[in-house]
Amino acid sequence: MDRQILRMRIKEYMKAHRMAEEGEGVLAAVSGGADSVCLLWVLKELSEELGIHVAAFHLNHGLRGEEADRDEAYVRTLCRELSIPLSVVRENVAEYAADKGISEEEAGRNLRYFHMEQAAGRFSCEKKATAHHKDDTVETVLLNMFRGSGLRGLGGIRPVRNSIIRPLLCLTREEIEAYLRETGVSWCEDSTNRECRYVRNRIRNELLPWVRENINDRAGEHILNIASLASRADEYFYDQAEKILSEGNPFSIRTEVFDRQPDILKEYLVRAMISGVSENQRDISSKHIEAVCNLKGPGSGCEVMLPFGLKARRGYEILEIRRQEEVSDVDEDHMRVVMRTFSCEKDLEIPKNQYTKWFDYDKIKDTLSVRNRKSGDYFLISGGKRKLLKRFFIDEKIPEERRGTIKLLTEGSHVLWVIGYRISEYYKITNTTRTILEVKICKGEDHG
Repeated sequence: MDRQILRMRIKEYMKAHRMAEEGEGVLAAVSGGADSVCLLWVLKELSEELGIHVAAFHLNHGLRGEEADRDEAYVRTLCRELSIPLSVVRENVAEYAADKGISEEEAGRNLRYFHMEQAAGRFSCEKKATAHHKDDTVETVLLNMFRGSGLRGLGGIRPVRNSIIRPLLCLTREEIEAYLRETGVSWCEDSTNRECRYVRNRIRNELLPWVRENINDRAGEHILNIASLASRADEYFYDQAEKILSEGNPFSIRTEVFDRQPDILKEYLVRAMISGVSENQRDISSKHIEAVCNLKGPGSGCEVMLPFGLKARRGYEILEIRRQEEVSDVDEDHMRVVMRTFSCEKDLEIPKNQYTKWFDYDKIKDTLSVRNRKSGDYFLISGGKRKLLKRFFIDEKIPEERRGTIKLLTEGSHVLWVIGYRISEYYKITNTTRTILEVKICKGEDHG
């Protein structure tokens, strides 16, 4: 494979997506693997033609012992040979992941982007480059699809996201390795890439090879075509949503305007409103968006909780996205719900208040709703047994005419709290609870 042709493809790809303007600096994230080594080498080769200066960043995750130290030493040597300034940071990713209650993969990504931002400032680099390529896009599309993503997730990895650029998205992994072999450049192999404890690795090492062998050997190419189509459709609907929201508040919309939109545009309006409140949408799934779109307003389910401390509320005239700490009305009797999350610490005294309850937030996996009863609602009692809400009302001798007015905090059909009465045993605080969700109910005055 002609190295010069590949280099020109990358150059034209960068120009087409306006990845770096003349005079700008580009900070390359370099792990020592084939992809990032190719990225650094190509940027160095193109730096004069593009009029850019190049710097490098390496994060030693501290996960692979001597192998991680080997990668760091290799990157130092490579940058010295190419006369490229380098920033190296060492982190204990495993410890960070445990402290934050997230996966090591996510922890590494968060730390990498954080330290890259710092290094970019030191080296006067306006852009930060990562070595994602076509195969990464294929894996990302499948991963997002399995997680329940919408068009945005199916669009895969974008060439440019704010100040982050991906110059190698026009190449496959095979082409990258061919480029390095022809150039005579070595790279480090990460032994964890062969392990299948990460979902992405299972897609790469097991699922895709099986699909290519048993279904279609051009499956990757077809997935990329779908990603391109999804990306263009996503951009169109996002632009339409932005135009509608530009006439008012970026995180709210009048219900009469919202209701007359096509269903797919409603979803984009909700996503755009979420963007107006929080930049992070990583765990916002199609289920969350659907739950917001299905809100009917006071008297019939008017709010749902979303990831990242957000809450959607539909009133008579306005649909809005707010933070959970903010107060919102939930029925005609002026009942108010205040929600917040905080870390669980030792010796915390659980409130024994009829209108303030604590729940194990880590056990909540889906969208929460404040609503009236529905058929099939239940909660767990001692011993992990289910009890139907209907049976509870009967046992408590709650009059039939009152049952439809009692508010519930629910996750699907599972009732966390029959407000004013009891909570489900499943969501109670235990010794393993890391994060607490506090829900406080007020009527008129604060009941404290």
